[in-house]
Amino acid sequence: MTLRSTISAAALVIASVAIAGAAEARDQIRIVGSSTVYPFTTAVAEQFGKSGAGKAPVVESTGTGGGMKLFCAGVGTDHPDATNASRRMKKSEFDDCAKNGVKDIVELKVGFDGIVIANAKKGPDLKLTKEQLFLALAREVPGADGKLVANPYKTWSDLDKSLPNEKIEVLGPPPTSGTRDSFLELVMEQGAEKVPALAALKKADAKAFEKTWKSLREDGAWVDAGENDNLIVQKLDANPKAVGVFGYSFLEENTAKIKGAMVDGVAPDFDTISSGQYKVARPLFVYFKKQHVGVVPGLDKFIAEYVSDKALGEDGYLSRKGLVPLPKAELAKVRADVQALTTLSAEAGL
Repeated sequence: MTLRSTISAAALVIASVAIAGAAEARDQIRIVGSSTVYPFTTAVAEQFGKSGAGKAPVVESTGTGGGMKLFCAGVGTDHPDATNASRRMKKSEFDDCAKNGVKDIVELKVGFDGIVIANAKKGPDLKLTKEQLFLALAREVPGADGKLVANPYKTWSDLDKSLPNEKIEVLGPPPTSGTRDSFLELVMEQGAEKVPALAALKKADAKAFEKTWKSLREDGAWVDAGENDNLIVQKLDANPKAVGVFGYSFLEENTAKIKGAMVDGVAPDFDTISSGQYKVARPLFVYFKKQHVGVVPGLDKFIAEYVSDKALGEDGYLSRKGLVPLPKAELAKVRADVQALTTLSAEAGL
């Protein structure tokens, strides 16, 4: 055997060992993404582990945006198998995935969640409108002459005398969070449209209008509280004057400590969210890499557990954790598509 062939043979052995090592390095499913979807996916992971189908998956709360970056970075055991999202994947994220070789993505719509504005049980009962929330939290609002000025409102009663004479202090999700994206679109944008001067701005300069409703205060009235929603709940319990923004499931799990505010006359609960009465609600998703099915042990079985009736059904264990389930007909279609590992396409309306 020549020196060259000896080196080549050694290189092949090293390469095969490296490949085997990479495969062996991950015998657990890895999931990243939304803090809102985190408790639901964690519950499925626990059930999966108990079933004996495989090791319980590792689930990390990185925020929807952060999860998408990790998920779309590439294919292989160095990258996550799935990502939770409290909004639908954006076209830009889909394109980023494709650029990095993540080309077969399975979308699971798991159900609905409300975004709640909540405070401590011992705090005042809050009845707010989207317009009031916009005026309380926007960086700039119309002044007396209709032109935008730095937000002058210091207390809730500055907005309306019927509201508490307490400092505006709202603990909310950071820019990486899908809950933040949804709050901006469902509350701040719609609230801005109720302000006559901003409704006029929308017609005259759509980009300036968009910048206005997307820009939150940076003077302490809005506080980026991180991706740990349980930590926000703890802070609200400790400070009855503060208000928090997070997913309904965290209200459902902490009703002894906190309560939800009425928004436009409707309180957040399971029935008002599922019926569509509570207008600050959005669908939740999990995205899987089809390319990892058959590579990472148990991924196909984990997906099957997630879409099972005992998990996503009307009386499933996820509804008991606060997930508002899909209507039966929609769930049946979602389940069929996911079980068939149907993948997203650029024409899917992203």
